Amino acid sequence: MVKNNIVLIGMPGVGKSTVGVILAKVMGYMFVDADLVIQNKEKKLLSEIIAEVGPMGFIDVENRINSEIDAENSVIATGGSVVYGKEAMNHLKDIGIVVYLKVGFDVLEKRLGDIKGRGVVLKDGQNLKDLYDERIPLYERYADIVIDEENMGIEETVATLKEKLDSYYMHLTK
Repeated sequence: MVKNNIVLIGMPGVGKSTVGVILAKVMGYMFVDADLVIQNKEKKLLSEIIAEVGPMGFIDVENRINSEIDAENSVIATGGSVVYGKEAMNHLKDIGIVVYLKVGFDVLEKRLGDIKGRGVVLKDGQNLKDLYDERIPLYERYADIVIDEENMGIEETVATLKEKLDSYYMHLTK
C-alpha cells in the first residue's frame, strides 16, 4: 500500500490545521481536518461530544472515526488526542507518513490561552503541563518525521516539512 497521505499529529495549538492547509496547497493535495470529519459524522461540535460522553468517551469516538478515514493524496490534520487511539494511529500509519509538529511547553502555553474553549481533552484534575508530559512520548512513538517548530513561523515550518518529506520519499524509493 502506498503511503500517499501526510498525517499531522501534535498538541493543540501547534498549527496542524494551518500548516496542513498550506502544505496541501504546496503539494497539490487535498486537506482533511479530522476534527471536522468527527463533527460531521456525529452531527455535533467536539465540545458537545466531550460534554455528553466525557473525555474517555470522546477518545473512543475519535479513535473509531479516525480509523475509518479514507483518503488519498491528502494532508490529514488530526486532533491532539488522536494518539490515544491505537486503531486510529495504526490506520493512519498504514495510509500515510506521520509527522509530529513539536513545540516546547512555554510556547504552547502562550499559544493556547484558554484550553477549555478549544475542546482539549483533559481528564479531571489534569492541567496542560500534565497533558503535555503524557502525550509527548506517544507523539514521538508514532512519528515518522519530527518537525521542531522552535523559532519557526508557518512558512518556515512548511518549507522544513516539505524538505524532510522529499528526503523521506527518496529513502523509500531507493
